[in-house]
Amino acid sequence: MKLNFTNERSVSMEEALKLRKATYHLWTFTTSKLISTFGSNVYAFAISFYILQTTGSATNFATNLICNILPRTLVGPFVGYLADNYSRKAIVILSQIATTLAICGLLFVTYTQGLSLMAIYVTTSVLSVTSACSGITFTSSITGLVDEERIQKAMSLNQMSISFAAIGSPAVGGLLYGAVSMPVFLIMFIIASIIAVFLESTMNFKLFAKRKEKEAGEVKEPMWQSMKAGFVYLKTKPVIMAIIWIALMVNFCFGAFEVGYSYVLIEKLKMASQHFGFTEGAFALGMLLMSIYFSVRKEVKYPLLVSKRGIFALAFFMGATGFPLIVPMSYNLNIVYYLVLMFGFGSMIILVNTPIQVMMQKQIDDDYKGRIFSILETMAMALMPLGMVLYGFLYDIFPAQWILLASTTLLVGVVIVLARPSIIRKAHPELNNKKGVKVGTKTVSQ
Repeated sequence: MKLNFTNERSVSMEEALKLRKATYHLWTFTTSKLISTFGSNVYAFAISFYILQTTGSATNFATNLICNILPRTLVGPFVGYLADNYSRKAIVILSQIATTLAICGLLFVTYTQGLSLMAIYVTTSVLSVTSACSGITFTSSITGLVDEERIQKAMSLNQMSISFAAIGSPAVGGLLYGAVSMPVFLIMFIIASIIAVFLESTMNFKLFAKRKEKEAGEVKEPMWQSMKAGFVYLKTKPVIMAIIWIALMVNFCFGAFEVGYSYVLIEKLKMASQHFGFTEGAFALGMLLMSIYFSVRKEVKYPLLVSKRGIFALAFFMGATGFPLIVPMSYNLNIVYYLVLMFGFGSMIILVNTPIQVMMQKQIDDDYKGRIFSILETMAMALMPLGMVLYGFLYDIFPAQWILLASTTLLVGVVIVLARPSIIRKAHPELNNKKGVKVGTKTVSQ
């Protein structure tokens, strides 16, 4: 009896230590993400201003954007394979070190030869690849870093750090740009990246991981076969498959908003740049406050159902973007209208994303997370520029308000089909025995 008591006490102490380490991971992960994202955003702000101010060319600016999107899209599937077959901690740390070295290289070129567009394009491409490696691998590692009960808190804190960076980095970049030289921006980014490397090196990526241990002498699965296995695994998860298709179609339809929002406010309503900036800030503030809410509330019980309703709300906000073109309002009323609209839009994005991300973290096996998340990111990144190009073309031909309304209708129709009641009940079988919550034409309780 005494021996059993001792064993039980040692097990409980071990669990307490793991939970304490998980708490440390929560804040270390958030701090690391905040520092690296903030540095990256300030760098992107400075580089964008430098390109436009130095060359005055939209083509050069667009080329830098392509250098940011294209490499990330191409390497995504390979990163998923690496994350599922090699040490995730090593991948994250090496990616951050590569980021540091890339910026050091740009700083060296700046001092020796002067800053050039080619050096910027190469650096942006390298940063795009390292960002993909770090981002996909970190996302795949969440369930290994924190206990299951705090996955939602981890995802919310991650989003909070991104929102903080989105709000603060333009302000910091705007204050510093012109006051300090470009090398100072680069040195700030290098310091932020080094701090992130140090924080990440203290984390235990296997704390709660449930990955299959490789036996001694076991040959690793060939890369192409492993990537194919990811797609085969995805076919066995119809709910995850539906979520991925919904995410892809939402990203595509939001091309109407991404292009149309700036077009409507700046071109059609002639809104001043500072007022336009306020609406962008309202968007980030909405994301931040909703992230804080999710970090303190209990886990969402029916995530797919909540996200479905959130997408309907997003569709409403997207359609409402063109309302002042149909019903004219005063300039000041337009500002207030878009402040409220963008705050709501930012809030709903978190309402949609966080429950779904938690659900995917719990339902996808640890050994497949890298490949599944890389498939999602690669397809989403590929559709994003396609949607923006298509909608850019449409806005030159048709009235903006009708494009937004048509895209809203398309988005609602897609979600009704892909997140139909049968899929909702498959994701949440307990709804079959409940009453009170509306699922399509049926009603069940929360």
